[in-house]
Amino acid sequence: MSGGTYIVGDLSEDKIEMEPTREGFGRGLVEAGRRNGNIVALCADLTASTKMDMFAKEFPERFVQIGVAEQNLVTVASGMAAMGKIPFASSYAAFNPGRNWEQIRTTIALNDQPVKIVGSHAGLITGPDGATHQMLEDIALMRALPNMVVVVPGDSIEAEKATLALAEDPRPAYLRLARDKTPVFTSQRSPFSLKRAYVLTPGKDLTIVSTGTMTYHALTAAEKLYKDGIDTEVVHVPVIKPLDAVTILQSAQKTGIVVTIEEGQINGGLGGAVSELLGENHPVPIKRLGVNDRFGESGTPAELLDKFGLTAKHIAKSVHAFLTEQGRQ
Repeated sequence: MSGGTYIVGDLSEDKIEMEPTREGFGRGLVEAGRRNGNIVALCADLTASTKMDMFAKEFPERFVQIGVAEQNLVTVASGMAAMGKIPFASSYAAFNPGRNWEQIRTTIALNDQPVKIVGSHAGLITGPDGATHQMLEDIALMRALPNMVVVVPGDSIEAEKATLALAEDPRPAYLRLARDKTPVFTSQRSPFSLKRAYVLTPGKDLTIVSTGTMTYHALTAAEKLYKDGIDTEVVHVPVIKPLDAVTILQSAQKTGIVVTIEEGQINGGLGGAVSELLGENHPVPIKRLGVNDRFGESGTPAELLDKFGLTAKHIAKSVHAFLTEQGRQ
């Protein structure tokens, strides 16, 4: 890698800490509740699974158990927001926003209410629950909504920071969280802003733009590519909307070729957002890696990432093929 230095530390599988991003959300929500008495929490009968139980235990008077009624979940949250509260409304992403998107659109986004939609168990790494619960379309659904902020933390530490930032932000937002343990590659000292993407490793030959837990795999793929003589710049995008156009365009202008990585649908997801940005401002060759117009399957997270070509080994192989196709190696 350019300069040979990773600001994210040792990425070795035997040394890196593993924790679900939903755990970071749970800690962040409790801290947000301590800082602001207007923070309230609502859940659709999945309190422990979404880690909202931490908040419910500490602030029972500010927690509402809605039950298995996801459409009611967000309409009640919108009403509480209209009365001056800052609601976090959680369920599995397959149901929230999967089942209640129209209510989110009409009662929250249209009215610009500061409700924070928390979609847990999102993406391929929901694993054995299979295609019905592997919500792969949520980024596309939520970034299409006017006024909506869309946040996909890279690890549990960043999820905690994102929760605290959203608690102080006046806009409606969607926070996407993972079920399974994933690598913790940031630290308490790592910066986080709802306005920024971050260049984690500088490079000159290729830009990889990744989001969420896939950034770890992008970083390890970049290590493999560096050994092959390909100087890869990795741009981590924890906030897909609003997209940090400046950082992404600067990287694309430097390298002239871009690969996007996500473990959701590339149509309308990060790949779609970056393609739109580059197409309108600085067209360069782009390859989107992720789920391409298909549903998920049952399996362990590792098995699914391998099946869908999203491990570091597969990413590096795809990059080599793309560079060859473009006459760059």
